[in-house]
Amino acid sequence: MTRYLYLTRHGEATPDESGLTANGRRQAALLGERLKDVPLSAVHHGPLPRAAQTARLIAEHLPGVPVRVSEAAGDYLPYVPAKEELPSEHADRLLGFLAGFPADGGARLARQAEELFTGPVEEPRHELVVTHNFLIGWLVRAALDAPGWRWLGINHCNAALTVIRYSPDRPSSVLFFNDMAHLPPELRWTGFPPELRL
Repeated sequence: MTRYLYLTRHGEATPDESGLTANGRRQAALLGERLKDVPLSAVHHGPLPRAAQTARLIAEHLPGVPVRVSEAAGDYLPYVPAKEELPSEHADRLLGFLAGFPADGGARLARQAEELFTGPVEEPRHELVVTHNFLIGWLVRAALDAPGWRWLGINHCNAALTVIRYSPDRPSSVLFFNDMAHLPPELRWTGFPPELRL
């Protein structure tokens, strides 16, 4: 049967990433309001405070929907490519960027995330995963059957919404990506550097 996977990046975090800013709390509440009529079976979130707090604020609008912590929904590098996999004109810059993050266990967690959150299911299912930018990029890349390195450059705003459909009779499809329709203009594009904001 068909699974609908709803993905969101946590709300805007404080500079020390210990929780959400006032804007981040508002973003989460507005996303919860948007999702209140979706028949969600669960809200999964990563273990870090900014994801956990976002999930709790969203769930306030979803009575009876269980909220579950999942290490697989955490913040990690899902895949570190070899230099020869990358376009030569971008390889050094991309590898330099990745060098700033610990890579321990990321590939294992990414496989676990795919096992837990993707693919058709026995009963129709709608699930929300409150996570981080890298995992959203990885899951979107996987849904599009893109090369492993291509999660790089797939960026997601705070509390924006992406939905992927997994059906047994057709390829997975990204129904929409980085959608911010539920956010007023002043709360959009957080988590993006100014030069990437549209």
